[in-house]
Amino acid sequence: MPKALNHFPFESSFDMIGLMLDKPSQNMLISGSISRGLLSFFFPILFGTFFQQLYNTVDAIVVGQFVGKQALAAVGGGTGTFVNLLVGLFTGIASGASVLVSQNYGSKDRQDLQSSIRTGMSLCLIGSVIVTVIGLAISRWALVAISTPADILDYSLSYLRIYFSGIIFMFIYNMGSGILRSIGDSRTPMFVLIIGCFANIVLDLLFVVTFKLGVDGAAWATVISQAICAGIVLYVMAHSKEDSAIFRMKNLSMDSRTLKRMLYLGIPAGIQSCMYGLSNIIIQSGINSLGTDTAAANAAYGRIDVIFWMGVNSFGVAMTVFAGQNYGSGNFSRLKKGTWIGLALALAWTALCSVAFLLFGRQIMTLFTSDENVLDIGVQILWTIAPFFLTWISIEILSGTIRGCGQSLVPTLFTAFGICLVRVLWMAFAFPAFPSIITIMISYPLTWTLTSSLFWIYFRWGKWLRLDGKPLKLWSRL
Repeated sequence: MPKALNHFPFESSFDMIGLMLDKPSQNMLISGSISRGLLSFFFPILFGTFFQQLYNTVDAIVVGQFVGKQALAAVGGGTGTFVNLLVGLFTGIASGASVLVSQNYGSKDRQDLQSSIRTGMSLCLIGSVIVTVIGLAISRWALVAISTPADILDYSLSYLRIYFSGIIFMFIYNMGSGILRSIGDSRTPMFVLIIGCFANIVLDLLFVVTFKLGVDGAAWATVISQAICAGIVLYVMAHSKEDSAIFRMKNLSMDSRTLKRMLYLGIPAGIQSCMYGLSNIIIQSGINSLGTDTAAANAAYGRIDVIFWMGVNSFGVAMTVFAGQNYGSGNFSRLKKGTWIGLALALAWTALCSVAFLLFGRQIMTLFTSDENVLDIGVQILWTIAPFFLTWISIEILSGTIRGCGQSLVPTLFTAFGICLVRVLWMAFAFPAFPSIITIMISYPLTWTLTSSLFWIYFRWGKWLRLDGKPLKLWSRL
């Protein structure tokens, strides 16, 4: 067992549940037990992310079982890849807003905190309008460009058009929940998503099973559920117990100085997300070229794979907020120690997921399809990737720490080269020579290992944090 876990902070499972549900004290991330503080923040993010992912999982189960494998392929795979590409830049900018909010909260700067919240929410509304217009305009072209099989093209197009029509609600929720987490409240986004998830389940069954609306019904269920989540988050922000964090839509404003800081921190993360999206589109095009069964198998595997990702991503979010608050308060020794503890906790989660997937992956995939050929391909994908999950966790944790300290460009460069560029080259040269799903999937552990190595070199020897106890004001030159 890693050294950091020798003294696990829970005496029983009831203690763990209590820590998840009880609201952490205001200073839990910047004082007291690091492992307990991180886990008290992590568990609500994890369970919130679980219910957020359950949105799409329920869509996949319902359409896969009640409509067919073409509908399953349509609501997963290419549609998700295209959506992630378009929203990537603005979700990256939202992450810049979260870092700025957490730093201002840690330094107890009320005026800058309010400015960052108002500017972030304004930016989110502008971004949602832009993405809606672009998404509706180019959806068909994009689906054709990634070689979407003809028998699922109409399904995918219909799903995307409905999804983009309501994407403003997703933007509002994501920005609002990011702000709440940055001030130490990871419980509220979790409870909001639980409400939204159950609404989605009820609406899925109503629209798809009862009203027979097919893929359109699944899309409308998701949009309405996201609207519910957005409304609740706005209400919570308007009635926050943290006076300095109260936000109402009538207070929307954009401060130029704050916007510069936000873009400085967020644009590199947004570019990174877009580059992920572009490389994934190329990969999805290769998957689609192998036929509908392979596309459906990849979509089914993705619903299992997301369990691992929601865990490590939640640790990454927790580390970003932890680093941001401790950076803002000047507590650098705690920040470094917390990074090692975060790595150990993420490693434990990764080991658990890898073993569970390898043992029960096929059985889980039967939730989405009963087609034996689809299941066989899905198992191939699982056994190629799951044993190498551990090569990813350093990227998530170290990147979260470095971004929380205001360094956004370097993680983007590492990811752009180590993951995005190498995957594109792999698809350009290796896939044509050996056109199979295994060839495509090998690109994941290969690029994870390379990029992890770059992050470790920078974390160990790079100048990502001043050692003289003075915060590095990265935006001072703006």
